[in-house]
Amino acid sequence: MNAHAALIDFNVRAHHRFYTMSAFPHARYLKGAHEPNQFVADTGTEVAVAGRSNSGKSSAINALTQRNSLARTSKTPGQTQLINFFELEPERRLVDLPGYGFAKVPRPLQEHWKGLLEAYFRDRESLTALSIVMDARRPLGDQDWQMLEFARGRGRDVHLLLTKADKLNKSDAVTTLARARRDTKGKATAQLFSSTAGTGVDEARKQLRHYLRAKKPGGDDSPPGETNPVWG
Repeated sequence: MNAHAALIDFNVRAHHRFYTMSAFPHARYLKGAHEPNQFVADTGTEVAVAGRSNSGKSSAINALTQRNSLARTSKTPGQTQLINFFELEPERRLVDLPGYGFAKVPRPLQEHWKGLLEAYFRDRESLTALSIVMDARRPLGDQDWQMLEFARGRGRDVHLLLTKADKLNKSDAVTTLARARRDTKGKATAQLFSSTAGTGVDEARKQLRHYLRAKKPGGDDSPPGETNPVWG
């Protein structure tokens, strides 16, 4: 290999390392909370992630952080049974809320989760925003709306990730996004997302960073507005 070819090879390898580096290289799991008194200290800022049990929430978290196993994925829905706290950067956290809408979860556990989530949204001052992960092929459900109202009731921003967008053709994707934005107008922003195809991952990560760096709950005085998907 001559010097010119070696230089090209070096640049290609450096480019590859840059784009495969974790967006949050020091991200780590902090703890899971079964009761409100087990929440981590309410300091800094945090963004919560909610969604139905089969919405692809864990895969979305891993795609956003570029960490393949930060949030555990499972073929069996309903495996997130605690409020899980992850530190992405010092004093900046991502919070994985229990998935909902899985019929096999016993009623007492469902009631416990409801009380736990109500306490979380009522008490957390460090919460700046909520991201609701939902299958793009399904409309907003009652529990999605309930989560949205939990957050909006505290004056927090809400951003919808319409996951599994790679399962839609371009026309259906555009229609789905328009419907989600219309249905939640004034209450949430929305974008298409696919952890498999990479659709919207950069945009969603930018939104996450914006919320984590907000100076006050609900965002700063110049929110970025709705993001648009990149469709390959």
